[in-house]
Amino acid sequence: MMRIVLIFLLLCTPALAHDPSHPELNEWFNRLASGKGLCCSFADGFVVSDVDWESKDGHYRVRLEGRWIDVPDDAVITEPNRAGRTMVWPYTAARGTDHPRTEIRCFIPGSMG
Repeated sequence: MMRIVLIFLLLCTPALAHDPSHPELNEWFNRLASGKGLCCSFADGFVVSDVDWESKDGHYRVRLEGRWIDVPDDAVITEPNRAGRTMVWPYTAARGTDHPRTEIRCFIPGSMG
């Protein structure tokens, strides 16, 4: 358990999706949250290109490391996207040591196209 806590603490860094040339978004990124909690509290975020995310039947999914992952409904950020780009905050869930898997903490859609 202590190892998991240490890993989470090491991952607490600003979102890679944040463009430092737009400091006016700092506060927005700092408080950005989904139903799973603060986005940058346990995972790094990054921009997702339009070909690597989609919406179908009211649900989202993203392609990470060559495979599609369903975005849980409570991971979707419902406030307007002030950065404009699609972003995702994945993390590795330690479900036993043999089968860690990627899960989504936060997702905010951008505009397709």
